[in-house]
Amino acid sequence: MKVFSIVSDEQAFRSKAPAMFSQVMQRIGIRAVYVPFKVHPQKLGHAMEALRVLNIDGANIGNPFKESVLHHMDVLSEGANIIQAVNTVTRNDAILKGYNTNAIGFMDTLEEAGFDAAGKRALIFGAEGAAKAVVFILNWLRAEEVQIAGRYMANINNLITTLEGDAVTLKHLTTTPCGANIVINASSASSPEEAPEFASFIEKLDIKECELILDLNYGHKNNFWEKLARSRGIPFIDGLTPLAHSARRTLLLWTRIDVEADEFIKALRGQT
Repeated sequence: MKVFSIVSDEQAFRSKAPAMFSQVMQRIGIRAVYVPFKVHPQKLGHAMEALRVLNIDGANIGNPFKESVLHHMDVLSEGANIIQAVNTVTRNDAILKGYNTNAIGFMDTLEEAGFDAAGKRALIFGAEGAAKAVVFILNWLRAEEVQIAGRYMANINNLITTLEGDAVTLKHLTTTPCGANIVINASSASSPEEAPEFASFIEKLDIKECELILDLNYGHKNNFWEKLARSRGIPFIDGLTPLAHSARRTLLLWTRIDVEADEFIKALRGQT
């Protein structure tokens, strides 16, 4: 019997990961349990030591620990080291290695959609952990231009000091046509109820060159990103797909078993 977990604060009990992974592992015949662990921020180091002591086979790291957990890893993958964020931990005896499968899951999503980022221009809304993974992959895939927009320029400037990208203000986007070939929402807002002013702004966005809109959120009612895509005849992808690809990569790291992303999407849709 294998044991996996998600380490987070009180958000651990709202995560869909335990049910998703449990359903997929049961379906493919892995004898395992996946449990949520709520951890106080000051006890994160103790939690990582517990993974070793209790022989936990692998863990997901949820917000708000994706960056602070870096200091408790013995080894980091190249991507996690560059992005400076970890969402997946493997244990090999007492050695904990941190990965960022969010980045790889995003790359898999672009490949599945048939979108080649090389030489293309991208516009990303948001500058937190999810945005870092997106910026990293777009640069890795040799995008010509990566612009990051948001309300808090301090967060954007912090992001572009470690990852290549250009800051753009929301005001600039209201007065200048956007030449982006792909628009990605890495912020938490996707419905007018959450951010009415932002929804109104997005509705008027000039994106004549856009080929794909991708919202990293899912399950939000009246999704204004999806509405924008439909009104302009642009393909739209919500967060279920990149999350499923990220989960697929995580399970592969934990078990060396490759499961189709569709299996994770089925499990997630059953919860939504």
